[in-house]
Amino acid sequence: MASLTQVLELLQATLKPWAFNDYCPNGLQVQGKENVQLLVSGVTASQALIDAAIDLQADAILVHHGYFWKGENACVVGMKKNRLKALLMNDVSLLAYHLPLDAHPELGNNQQLALRLGITIDGALYPDNPKQVGNIGTLPQAMSADQLAAQLMKVLGQAPTHIAGGSAQIKKVGFCTGAAQGFIEQAVLMGCDAYISGEISEPTVHVAREAGIHYFAAGHHATERYGVQALGEFVAQRLGVRHQFVDIANPV
Repeated sequence: MASLTQVLELLQATLKPWAFNDYCPNGLQVQGKENVQLLVSGVTASQALIDAAIDLQADAILVHHGYFWKGENACVVGMKKNRLKALLMNDVSLLAYHLPLDAHPELGNNQQLALRLGITIDGALYPDNPKQVGNIGTLPQAMSADQLAAQLMKVLGQAPTHIAGGSAQIKKVGFCTGAAQGFIEQAVLMGCDAYISGEISEPTVHVAREAGIHYFAAGHHATERYGVQALGEFVAQRLGVRHQFVDIANPV
C-alpha cells in the first residue's frame, strides 16, 4: 500500500508533465481516498473502465485519456456527470497522463510499441523539437508492406488499414501512436519508407500516395494499450501496490 501523494509524486517525477504543452491537465484529475492498495490502469477513463475498476475495488485509476480537454464543454452534465459521480461516490482517484506518457523513453506508448514490433529506435521524428512526440526507427529486417501489416496484426490483434505508396521493401519507419496521422509528412521529410500511427483521416491517403510512403493506421486504442500498462507496473514495483490493467475493447 502507498499513499495517493506517493503515487502522484512518483508519476510526476517520472513523466515530468510540466515539460509539455498539452491539450489537457496531466496528473491527478479527480481526488479519491488517501491510500492506494489497488491501482487499475486503462487507455481511456470511460464509464466502462470506471465501472470495472469499482467492481475490482480499486482505489485509483491510471489512464492515458482522462478528462477536461481544451475546448470541451465545461458543464458537468450527462456523460461527464455520470463519470465524475461514479468516481466521487466511490472515492476513487483518477490520474491521467497524455503527451508525457506518449513521449517517455522507457515507459511511453511509442517506446512500448517499438519493443513489441522489434523496431530499433534511431531518434525523434522531430529531432529539433524535444517536446514533440514520435520516433523514427529501423525494422529488424527489410519487409514487404504485406509482411509489416501481418506483423502489426500479430502484435496488436487487429488488421491495420494500409495505404500503399512506398517502395517494395520497408526498412526505415516513422511511428507515433494514437491520432498522429498528421505527422506523415514529417516522416516523408525524414526519409522513412513507411509511417505507422493509430488513426487515419481523408488527407492522409493522398499524402501517402503522392509522397511515396506506405501508411499504416493500426488503431488509436490498439497502439496505446502498452504505455499505461508499463507505467502501472512501474508504480506497483516501486511502491508495493497491486496493479491490474483493464482493456475496454475499442475498434478505433
